[in-house]
Amino acid sequence: MTDSSSSSFFSDFGLLLYLEELNKEELSKFKFHLKNETMGPGHCLIPWAEVKKAKREDLANLMYKHYPGEQAWDVALKIFSKMNLKDLCERAKAEISSAAQTMAPEDTRAGEAQGDQEAMLGDRTEYRRQIRDKFCLTQDTKCVFGEPKNFCHEIAEEGRELLEHLFDVDVSTGKQPRTVVLQGAAGVGKTTLVRKAMLDWAQGNLYQQKFTYVFYLNAREINQWKERNFVEVISKDWPSTEGPIERILSQPNNLLFIIDSFDELNFAFEEPEFALCEDWTQVHPVSFLMSSLLRKVMLPESSLLVTTRLTTCTKLKSLLKDQRSVELLGMSEDAREEYVYQFFEDKKWALQVLSLLRNNEMLFSMCKVPLVCQVICTCLEQQMGKGVDVTLTCKTTTALFTYYLSSLFTQVDGSCPSLPNQIQLRRLCHLAARAVWTMTHVFYRGNLRKHELTKSDVSVFLDMNILQKDTNYENCYEFTHLHIQEFFAAMFYVLEDDSPEPKDHSSEPFADLKLLLESTNYKDPHLMQMKCFLFGFLNEDRVKQLEETLNCKMSLEIKGQILQEMEILGNSDYFSSQLGYLELFHCLYETQDEAFISQAMRYFQKVVINICGKIHLIVSSFCLKHCRCLHTMKLSVTMVFEKMFDSSLPVETWQRDAYHCWQDLCSVLHTNEHLRDLDLCHSSLDELGMKTFFQELRHPNCKLQKLLLRFLSFPDECQNMAGCLTHSQNLLHLDLKGSNIGDNGVKSLCEALRHPDCKLQNLSLESCDLTTLCCQNISKALIRSQSLIFLNLSANNLLNDGVELLCEALRHPKCHLERLSLESCGLTVAGCEDLSLALISNKRLTHLCLADNVLGDGGVKLISDVLKHSQCTLQSLVLRRCHFTSVSSEHLSSSLLKNKSLTHLDLGSNWLQDDGVKLLCDVFRHPSCNLQNLELMGCVLTSACCLDLASAVLYNTNLRSLDLGNNDLQDDGVKILCEALRHPNCNIQRLGLEYCGLTSLCCQYLSSTLSSNKRLIKINLTQNTLGCEGIMKLCEVLRSPECKLQVLGLCKEAFDEKAQELLKAVGISNPRLVIKYDCNDHNEEDGSWWQCF
Repeated sequence: MTDSSSSSFFSDFGLLLYLEELNKEELSKFKFHLKNETMGPGHCLIPWAEVKKAKREDLANLMYKHYPGEQAWDVALKIFSKMNLKDLCERAKAEISSAAQTMAPEDTRAGEAQGDQEAMLGDRTEYRRQIRDKFCLTQDTKCVFGEPKNFCHEIAEEGRELLEHLFDVDVSTGKQPRTVVLQGAAGVGKTTLVRKAMLDWAQGNLYQQKFTYVFYLNAREINQWKERNFVEVISKDWPSTEGPIERILSQPNNLLFIIDSFDELNFAFEEPEFALCEDWTQVHPVSFLMSSLLRKVMLPESSLLVTTRLTTCTKLKSLLKDQRSVELLGMSEDAREEYVYQFFEDKKWALQVLSLLRNNEMLFSMCKVPLVCQVICTCLEQQMGKGVDVTLTCKTTTALFTYYLSSLFTQVDGSCPSLPNQIQLRRLCHLAARAVWTMTHVFYRGNLRKHELTKSDVSVFLDMNILQKDTNYENCYEFTHLHIQEFFAAMFYVLEDDSPEPKDHSSEPFADLKLLLESTNYKDPHLMQMKCFLFGFLNEDRVKQLEETLNCKMSLEIKGQILQEMEILGNSDYFSSQLGYLELFHCLYETQDEAFISQAMRYFQKVVINICGKIHLIVSSFCLKHCRCLHTMKLSVTMVFEKMFDSSLPVETWQRDAYHCWQDLCSVLHTNEHLRDLDLCHSSLDELGMKTFFQELRHPNCKLQKLLLRFLSFPDECQNMAGCLTHSQNLLHLDLKGSNIGDNGVKSLCEALRHPDCKLQNLSLESCDLTTLCCQNISKALIRSQSLIFLNLSANNLLNDGVELLCEALRHPKCHLERLSLESCGLTVAGCEDLSLALISNKRLTHLCLADNVLGDGGVKLISDVLKHSQCTLQSLVLRRCHFTSVSSEHLSSSLLKNKSLTHLDLGSNWLQDDGVKLLCDVFRHPSCNLQNLELMGCVLTSACCLDLASAVLYNTNLRSLDLGNNDLQDDGVKILCEALRHPNCNIQRLGLEYCGLTSLCCQYLSSTLSSNKRLIKINLTQNTLGCEGIMKLCEVLRSPECKLQVLGLCKEAFDEKAQELLKAVGISNPRLVIKYDCNDHNEEDGSWWQCF
């Protein structure tokens, strides 16, 4: 920005004189740079048609009109610098300086006033003056982030407010932060903001009471230094008249050091802390100095403000202590809309572009960065000017950036700049790819030489506005924006190598296509946009456009390689999270190649996705509608249909687009002949969305057998779903857990269940807020249904009256129900009377869960009496948390001796104690006891009952599973059990010892047991303090081929590093063994049938 006195220069000399010195080619380049000026669209609102035809005098007048006062000259000087017209720049600056020496009287008075203010600031005046000159941002004439001028002031005020509060006292700790991290994506304005902080401080408007001095350290300058002391590092702007800088450093608590662009520092920061330096007068490698400053070894009382990109936050924060982190988000949604609206003269165009961007959340999100917003608007404006349908341009990021780059290769007079040849382009792409992988965005002479890019090569890309030179630092280059770098990085993988001696990059990690395809946004966020661009280059039309624009050769052979990798990924556990599938769909969507997507999707039999925005719905539906091999799909849909009510788009447009995509996605129900399981849980669908889903479910080609609709709302009171139950002949399993069904919804479902065409076998209505009123309809349905065999009514407030109504159906001879779960239904001893009568007359019910009901000893007695009846067909009885004591052991003991059908008994979390278990063990030892699975978790047992348990294990050859978790058995108790487990008559296959107070002492007994017992395949030892010594003993036998164990319950992270390494080695040497924290698989074998619906 020029000095304020330069206004006289404009009237005396004029910009026209300098434009007259440009030849025809230079004038054309000047117009081209004016069109692509990166200061922000607010500074370049000159209609392109006028610029293109303007003569020199007209062009000067246009610039005066659209860039008032000094702004026109700022723009001109910047463009002259880009065109490398150094002589012109120097002459102009000299004349400005000369004009500044002849100030008007009012200017003199203003200068005197400013001088008075500086005098008040004491001996810091000269340093402040130099800082003002260096960070010359005149806020009245230039925007902070490059937005249009009329809302630039608002953005500036937001930035000022943010800066003012960065070092405020933390209300939770009462301390002022000494280190603040300002993080954000590339281009959101981090550097602009901290440069503004420097200027505001120098002008006396910021941090006056906090910091006596503020120093600015830029990564690009630091990278070019080798060895020096810290005084030399910060002395560059220090005036000799200010006094010795050492005096300032001796009072560090009043100092603020701003470290700008940490992500650009070429240092590993791997120095051990003891090797760092405290003395700021000693000479060290600059990397040591920066590490010492960041880690608070040097000048620990000073304050730091560090800017960094999001991709290096983890690395930075590992160096810091007690930092405050603030994320700079870029332009708000309102600011983006205002930006676009002011960019276009034609407001109809502006509204059309806004609609398109709002419809593509990814592009609209990119517009948070002012420069990217300008790029997008510039590209769309050019396309609209040519009459091109910009709907296609906005469909993918690859399409848009391809059109934008094509525009860079067309000069203002219609001619083309000198195009790079294939070799030059290949070298640039090689540089870009390596740099994206290593998160390098600034290039010095050495980087360019390494990639064989000569000065003339670089000039070609500078002229095209692909590269730009940092005029503040020598031999420092960067791509005009990160996305441009990522675009050329992706081209590296598809650009043919025409070199006389093509180089083999296969040994370099960044050239490994497999690594790129396996990258995830969670682990490698810096690779995601490059990966998207690469998939975009698989589109033949896009490749053809680039080949014509760049006059280069690109190969699509990579398609075959990607499909091979897709096959490998589809058959692996790579997609273990929902995000993995969404990232894949984003990439495939970029191709816009339906045939390729169909080929890629054939390798995926299972898909798990969480759709929480319209862009997720768009990319998922586009990919899934081409999928034909799905077996299982898990889906969650939120923030899609409800968003249409607050969107800036017309409601009709949003509805039409959203429902069209939703219908495409739902079409998988009938286009995938092998699709059997669908989980659509935790979703928010409106009435039309739900209707669309059920219409596809009713399609005659839909083969779905299992449908989970947990935690949903049904606006139509389940009428559409009820209709499906009578039309879908394949649907056998329906889970509505946690869904808002209501009494009317239950009524609709029960009407469907009574229909002879309904084939449903399993129905879960767990936690559906059902009451006694619903039970009448359910009871009628149970009598009429010919197919329903499993009903889960857990966690509903049915109470005894509701259960009484259900028992009417259970007693009916036409009731086909085999399994019933009434866990936590408010049942008491009174309800057990009706239930016991029903169980005697019912000939089909084999599984009953009464867990978490207050039955007490009286209720258990009634149930026990039923077990004595020869007509009782129960095979599994769950009485967990039923509030009974050892008194019930007597009732159960006498019943179990007579019962011939019961094989699974769960008595967990009841007050049985040792005496109660001893009574039961007398029965378990009896040869007529048929029990196979026994669960006694949390029954207040000690080692005193282990001798009886050991006896039962030894003499009951039917017993296969025993869970004793959450009992205080301790090492002595386990020692007794292990003696029985080693006996050849023991048939135990699964043993639960979770949280039993075990230590390393018991591991010797367990090891011996695992070595000799050939039947034990699963043991749970979680939440015991086994220690590293115990793990060592276990690992010795776990590595042995004699050990037949398949599942070991342990939390690896609970042990020290040595123990974790031992367990890891066991996993390698014994691949049959699975070591995991959660051993409860909720399946038939471990008796959790009522939990695995």
